[in-house]
Amino acid sequence: MANIHDVARVAGVSISTVSYALSGKRSIAATTRRRIDDAVRELDYRANAGARMLKGSRTNILALSAPLHAGTDTPAHMTFVLAVVTAARSFDYDVLLLTQDEATSGLRRVARSSLVDGIVLLDVSTTDERTQLVRELGLPASVIGIPGDADGLVCVDLDFEEAAVMAVRRLADLGHREIGLIGQAPAIYQRGSNFPPRFRDAFAAEAERLGLVTAFTPAAEDSAGVRAAVDRISATLPGMTGLVLHSNEPVQSMILELLNQRGVRVPHDLSVISACSSFDTNHLNPPLDVIPLPADRSCTRAIELTMAQLEGTVDPHVELIEPAYVELGSTSPQRSR
Repeated sequence: MANIHDVARVAGVSISTVSYALSGKRSIAATTRRRIDDAVRELDYRANAGARMLKGSRTNILALSAPLHAGTDTPAHMTFVLAVVTAARSFDYDVLLLTQDEATSGLRRVARSSLVDGIVLLDVSTTDERTQLVRELGLPASVIGIPGDADGLVCVDLDFEEAAVMAVRRLADLGHREIGLIGQAPAIYQRGSNFPPRFRDAFAAEAERLGLVTAFTPAAEDSAGVRAAVDRISATLPGMTGLVLHSNEPVQSMILELLNQRGVRVPHDLSVISACSSFDTNHLNPPLDVIPLPADRSCTRAIELTMAQLEGTVDPHVELIEPAYVELGSTSPQRSR
């Protein structure tokens, strides 16, 4: 399947010139446009989609690539899917949802068939085949998340690094010197999901800068896994007075239940923060201070950036959404345990 790089090579022009010619949003010399048109026909470059773009017509459909993995937190995942669909509808666009775990076949299929005007990628990994494919396809595309190589991509995401710094500083300012971090399920880290290591590494770096003692452990998403995670971090940090939870709602609920069973009072004995959570922590027992993961903001911005690419040129860049801290009473100044 020919890509935009092939068209540029055959036409003897830059990739950006091909993009401008196909979108029709920037003036191109007639001779240059003829060479690009000839190259599109010669290579059969997305034959139907190329012809559609040259004519300026649209389908008013976006492809949302949101693969369901074995360890996917379905409620959080669908929160983002719904936010994308809602934002797209505000622009009178429908969304074609691609959930195949195989990284690129669905995107290739819809690109060949000219079904969509643009692409949104969700749940990107640090090394993600889809990011290279969207570079090649030449369709407007936005990425929700930050892959390891963001070159040439339009990306938007919560600033997970700043969220980690915010959590550490909150506890440090309250006098806590030993702070634990319980993270996502081991499979999430193993498959290279982009955001958990970003949070974990920034947490460790800020704690080290402040001279705090910390420990990290992932937590499997079942009662035995949660118990094992709490046991590990308690053994590593016997003087722990602060705990950050970067995990899904059932895991956080089980951790709080286990702490209650063991007579650990929040926040009297242990200050706890829920970090980058897409759910309402006010319903937990007890409610937890939270740094929210704003699916609506990141998804709305991703759609806005995709629409902007349809209307003109948007330079590749990364946009980070500033995190916020919501107090619900689960942190307090350090007390001796």
